[in-house]
Amino acid sequence: MSRHIAGRGRLGRATRSQAGPPAEPVECDLTSKLTLGQFLKLASLLDSGAEAKDAVAAGEVAVNGEVDTRRGRGLADGDVVTYTDRAARVVARGGAR
Repeated sequence: MSRHIAGRGRLGRATRSQAGPPAEPVECDLTSKLTLGQFLKLASLLDSGAEAKDAVAAGEVAVNGEVDTRRGRGLADGDVVTYTDRAARVVARGGAR
């Protein structure tokens, strides 16, 4: 019997299929914390921090298919952020995690 976490599959987060729009890869420096609000601007899903704050608070943003209302939520390599009909995937720059 395997010893994996229920619901995450044998390989963890990377094995989850994401329904919705195809995610554009966005290279990010993950040596320091990358927040959801920062990534929304970096990936050009939203134009400003104020727009990001409002969209996250309204429950219009999903991370890995689940709505998240925490603008300061930390993101990791492979996370997929979706806003309306657009999606972007966090990709560690230079393989750093």
